[in-house]
Amino acid sequence: MADFDIVSTYRNLLSSDPELTMPVAAIESLVELLAHSRASTVSETLDLLNTSILHLKRSIPNSLSLSAGTDLFQRYLTTTLNPRPTSSGAAVGDFHTIRQHLISNGRLFVTRAKAGREKIAAFGKHFVRDGTTVLTSGGSRVVGALLRRAAEDSKGSVRFRVIYVLPDPSSTQSASSGSAPEGHHIIDSLRELGVPVATIPQGAVGYALGKVDLVIVGAEGVVENGGIISRLGTYQLGLLARAAVKPFYVVAESHKFVRLYPLGQYDLGIEQRIIEFRTSTSGTTEEDGMKTPMALEEKETQGGYFDDKAMQTKSFAGEVKDAVDFTPPDLISALITESGVLTPSAVSEELIKIWF
Repeated sequence: MADFDIVSTYRNLLSSDPELTMPVAAIESLVELLAHSRASTVSETLDLLNTSILHLKRSIPNSLSLSAGTDLFQRYLTTTLNPRPTSSGAAVGDFHTIRQHLISNGRLFVTRAKAGREKIAAFGKHFVRDGTTVLTSGGSRVVGALLRRAAEDSKGSVRFRVIYVLPDPSSTQSASSGSAPEGHHIIDSLRELGVPVATIPQGAVGYALGKVDLVIVGAEGVVENGGIISRLGTYQLGLLARAAVKPFYVVAESHKFVRLYPLGQYDLGIEQRIIEFRTSTSGTTEEDGMKTPMALEEKETQGGYFDDKAMQTKSFAGEVKDAVDFTPPDLISALITESGVLTPSAVSEELIKIWF
């Protein structure tokens, strides 16, 4: 077990398969962990799982999407590892057999999760009607799959257009790495299928909405109240869509459903360094330099938040490219999942089905 690194495994899975989502990569990493584990008891396995999940979450700048997969797999594992009594009351099956069953079913879950994207595309293509103009943003794989399916099913006569909102280059990883901006692979694939695609900066969304019929976005997580957590800028896109009276649809796989009930933007369980107040041109901020009296008072009155134990359980999205925001359910027209089309109010019921 000493030679197995779950963080490296997780990152290698994501880099080797660009179509893999964070929750599925996390589950696949945990399955590999079980395959390499030398644990011989249920308690050892659960302890290893808990420790590895915590280590993985702390190693990722924004672990919200990842948490959906790890928590679901943890729930499944805990349920499966419970002793299975026979009619005589004795537990059956040795631990080795149970572990092999877990690994096999875990890999089956990963396979089904990957297939869910095509089911969503099959449901969602009916929203893209002839003559419509769709506005989207980000690099959502499931949005790309939906639009490609709509184009392929048009049988060579594409009758819809796409306006793609590109992120600010200075806030993305591609700006420093020299790679293509996020979403360009989706844009290229749509144009190859004959879909007319226009690209606009984030500042042109309000201007462009007059030519838009519907907005479709992806999500990093779907929360209990039917809202979504997605890339920074999705919330303002939802606000603009409602102001322009345009339907706002979200496409997301069910393995992205998160047991979280945020009340607002600052209730997501992660600390994001987006708003930084500066008092000089030297780069010193209230976070890393001299604190104002008000900031010091806030720190003293919120001791539980700043103590070491609380900080250890909190994730940090330190760069804007990792930042997310919360779009409340009242801005969302419907959620398109592999289980069908849901209203935001139906999400809690779907979570109950998944978890219980």
